[in-house]
Amino acid sequence: MSGFPTRAPAELEERARQQQWLVDTLWSEQGVGIVGGEPKCGKSFLALDLAVAVAAGVPCLGHFAATLTGTVLLFCAEDAGHIVRVRLEGICRTAGAAFDTLDIAVIDVPVLRLDHERDRTRLLETVERIRPRLLVLDPLVRLHGIDENAAGEVAPILGFLRSIQRRSETAVLLVHHARKSGGRRPGQALRGSSELHAWGDDNLYLRRRDRKILMTVEHRAAAGLHDIEIALADDGPALRLVNETTRENPEPLLSERIIEAIAKADEPLTGAEIRAAAKARNATVVDAIGTLARQGTIEPVAKGRWRLAQHTRGNATGDLFPPHS
Repeated sequence: MSGFPTRAPAELEERARQQQWLVDTLWSEQGVGIVGGEPKCGKSFLALDLAVAVAAGVPCLGHFAATLTGTVLLFCAEDAGHIVRVRLEGICRTAGAAFDTLDIAVIDVPVLRLDHERDRTRLLETVERIRPRLLVLDPLVRLHGIDENAAGEVAPILGFLRSIQRRSETAVLLVHHARKSGGRRPGQALRGSSELHAWGDDNLYLRRRDRKILMTVEHRAAAGLHDIEIALADDGPALRLVNETTRENPEPLLSERIIEAIAKADEPLTGAEIRAAAKARNATVVDAIGTLARQGTIEPVAKGRWRLAQHTRGNATGDLFPPHS
């Protein structure tokens, strides 16, 4: 056979297939992406928590179920082996997982460089041997000697990691630093080229606000989660989800607010009307509308208006989103 396979338009899927999660609502099956954040926000702890969830089948942060499990391949460039061990033991203790049988393979070399052909080859060979469900590399800045601000230098590294995902059907998690975000959207605060933010299927961003650590979750093909508070657990070096039920009037997720606004309206809503009802910034609402449309949850009608898709009417929020408190 020569050339690329093709399909007629009528043969294309009517809507996106149901989202398959590696860790429920946090990381998709075979997704690539970034755990990013400001200094001292717990990026490495979160990456290890996700690794333990996948390797042991326990909920991440004590809340987000591990939907798919398997071996995790891990490289921690900044931390010595005993530090990684202490952190993993603490996470397992908090999660109730067995540390001695934890299905994580730790790459045991002092340096791994993604801009060196020999190391790329060795990493690919290791992935093919281990066949991990998830590959975790922490942090990006220690894995290369390139200019992170130059898209032409960043793109080959990200392309290589994407090729690992496609070739080995494994999810790839890359830990990366961010500047203090200020008024920026979380993804825009990542250090270096905008290629990094655009590359991710799943991106988790951590930042500090008023002594709290907040996590924002963005997905390419699913609704995200906004401003979830996390904290270090009292009983060990591990993160936990702050129980939102203890807050007074907890704020619903943006996607839920959009669906509720459309469901309550007597007629389809414009983007401006949705934005006013959801009380969020235009760019954030546009992204959320696009995600809900790709999921088939909402659909466009004439004159730029939106309504619930036929199969979701009468079920506006209850079964579309799992509890997040």
